[in-house]
Amino acid sequence: MGQAVRIPTNERQRLLAVRSLNSIGSAPTPELATLAELAKGIFDVSYAAINIIDEDWQRIGGQAGLRIGECSREMSICTRVVFADELLIVPDLAEDRELKTRPYVVGSPHFRFYAGAPVYLENLPVGSFCILDVRPRHLSDGQAQNLRRFAAVASALLSLQKANLVMGHNQLQNAAITDPLTGLFNRSALSSIVDGALHNAIAAGQTFGALYLDMDGFKAINDELGHHAGDEVLYEAANRIRSVIRAGDIAIRMGGDEFAVFIPNPPNAPALAAVSQRLVAAFREPFQVDGKAVLARISIGGALAPLNGQRRAELLNSCDKALYSAKRDGRDRFVILDA
Repeated sequence: MGQAVRIPTNERQRLLAVRSLNSIGSAPTPELATLAELAKGIFDVSYAAINIIDEDWQRIGGQAGLRIGECSREMSICTRVVFADELLIVPDLAEDRELKTRPYVVGSPHFRFYAGAPVYLENLPVGSFCILDVRPRHLSDGQAQNLRRFAAVASALLSLQKANLVMGHNQLQNAAITDPLTGLFNRSALSSIVDGALHNAIAAGQTFGALYLDMDGFKAINDELGHHAGDEVLYEAANRIRSVIRAGDIAIRMGGDEFAVFIPNPPNAPALAAVSQRLVAAFREPFQVDGKAVLARISIGGALAPLNGQRRAELLNSCDKALYSAKRDGRDRFVILDA
């Protein structure tokens, strides 16, 4: 067994940074492996690597030269670099009181030299850019500075990798709740976005408005002109909705030719009526499809939380009642439910 692991004072924050690199432990990254290969040649050593120190293990971010597997943190020399947060040079591992008995010194590959510079993420030391050789040696001041430069480049690559991971995660999340035809949210956003906004509004003693929109005569467009024409109308319908609502309002394509708009903290029901009036007016303009003017007007039912329901299902049920009234009274109009 190795010696007790030296734990930095900022270990909790450091581990959070390490674990933000979700994919580091799965396989060395090509960019870091290329950087390690470059360092191996420049320093003329047997091995170069970018190692990440997790809670219990040393993970390999990229390596060149010998193929070395991951090891426990207590067996890693790089953990010393992380603890001290500074460049570490051991000219002869066989003369170090603690390291001379390590398996990789007394046995294959019989390392004798180690040098490592801290690698950072979010200004926290998460690992080491290290070079090892099978013969004792020293580094000049210039070589030591170059090792620090390699570590700085590795740090930049890790930051870029994390940014890409976050971006990719956000893109996947957005894709999961976005309607591909209109670019509006889809029904998945009801639970992921709307429920939280409604809950927060009720908890803060605020109102929360909902409008349910149903296009009038849309089925005839699909039947007479084809689904491509219907898709064009739906795409333009989404643009008209965007042109009317505020940036903080939540527009959702509920399915088919039905949409919903959720309005955080409207002052009262007349405010919902004002938005509905503008939406109805926007849909009275003909849609242009293949050079033809097509009419597809809209009916709207609206309700206000907490007056007409404190949960999404209750609020949308109130909107359905109002929408039924709007359609019963001739369509191309809106009804905002009262108490």
